[in-house]
Amino acid sequence: MSSEEFGRYLNNCKRCHMVGIGGVSMSPLAEILHDMGSVVTGSDMCENTAVEELRELGIKITVGHAEKNVAGADYVVRTAAAREDNAEIKAARAQGIPIFERAEAWGYIMRGYKEAICISGVHGKTTTTSMVSHILLEAKVDPTIMIGGTLPAIESGCHVGKGDIIVLESCEYYNSFHNFHPTVAVVLNIDADHLDFFKNIDGIKDSFEKFASLVPPDGHIVCNGDDENTMQSMRRLNRELITFGFGEKTSDNLTETIVRGINVATSGKSPSMDVFYKGKKTCTIKLRIPGVHNLKNALAATAACLEIGISPEAIENGLYDYTGVGRRFEYKGSYNGADVYDDYAHHPQELSALLDAVATIDSYKRVILAFQPHTFSRTKALFSEFVEQLKRPDIVYLSEIYAARENNEVRISSSDLAAKVEGAKNISSFQDLATEIKSIAQSGDIILTVGAGDIFKVGEDLVGESSKSEASDKVARL
Repeated sequence: MSSEEFGRYLNNCKRCHMVGIGGVSMSPLAEILHDMGSVVTGSDMCENTAVEELRELGIKITVGHAEKNVAGADYVVRTAAAREDNAEIKAARAQGIPIFERAEAWGYIMRGYKEAICISGVHGKTTTTSMVSHILLEAKVDPTIMIGGTLPAIESGCHVGKGDIIVLESCEYYNSFHNFHPTVAVVLNIDADHLDFFKNIDGIKDSFEKFASLVPPDGHIVCNGDDENTMQSMRRLNRELITFGFGEKTSDNLTETIVRGINVATSGKSPSMDVFYKGKKTCTIKLRIPGVHNLKNALAATAACLEIGISPEAIENGLYDYTGVGRRFEYKGSYNGADVYDDYAHHPQELSALLDAVATIDSYKRVILAFQPHTFSRTKALFSEFVEQLKRPDIVYLSEIYAARENNEVRISSSDLAAKVEGAKNISSFQDLATEIKSIAQSGDIILTVGAGDIFKVGEDLVGESSKSEASDKVARL
């Protein structure tokens, strides 16, 4: 199917059934379709806040997947997690009901906006999309927002605005962002990942090149001028590029940076930089989250917003007000004087950026890392890179690999990683892991629970319910 075909069904049919309606990109889609006059029904495996909010709009939602749920549907939209063996997908196939991917639906819907800002990249998508959202909210343009995390400013991962700008996190996995219609395509970086789908780095470069090629001639391609993989891919388009960066790379195959961060200061929890746009100082950015990688994300957000005419003042204020998004260096509370943070990092480069950021905060004496590898294929493909990063913290614990969508066909486990990292321990039970950390935690420690699975539960065990208000207070003070 395609986004064009989705449009035909949306405009000519009434009832849409959504499989996995409570998902982070499915729930805002359901709200938009409902607002457009469609009769929306849905199902999900469990109750959650999104499901409750959609029910308040009058959308009928069933917990659990069953054949009967698709009865009467004109078409189905499914989350990427709903595979062909899903009972509702099988029933729709048997009844000849068209099935669309969520990306196809978003691709059609974004055509209704004057500006569609699509944030792509192997790393940093959620943070940068959140930063752009903060800037647009500060600019009072009431954007529609779709983020793969919870943004405190909207108390959700989505917002259906009344303005003419939409900003979406845009994922390369299964080439899903090829269904989009960006007027502004942001490419943060290109790196080896999702090698269960892509054959190699060249395949990933080709995918991002195709994505950027979807931008119309009067649109904008914003890309990382400091990243060679990105520039090699983007330059093949023979299009005007808006590059951002710190100007660290000087090789002949990189274009001159148009949006440049200089006077970069990364020490502590409030990094800053001056931003030069087309050779002139435009604004000064100060953040309240640590790390040079977050300055780079802020530079990408700044470049995208400048290109569509957002004021430097809104950029400065929007970025200063940004204090993070759920599971991205998220402060959870403290235990026995140790600060507990949670982060979504699940790739060696993301681990590196996280540990680099922590290293700029000189108030911590020890770094305690509880890491949950994500997918067997990623762990196998990037094994040596993971080992290199896992050697950096003072104390390392590994939980079992979070399988996600995979079976362990490559025969790998967290104990294999632990065997290569001196002093590392593989503890499969979250309860045992939390107990172990409690036995050693002390003032001056930073405890990091890290991974794209459910490792955050260890941090929640450590800090307890009573620390939630404390965490909110600390974020407000940063």
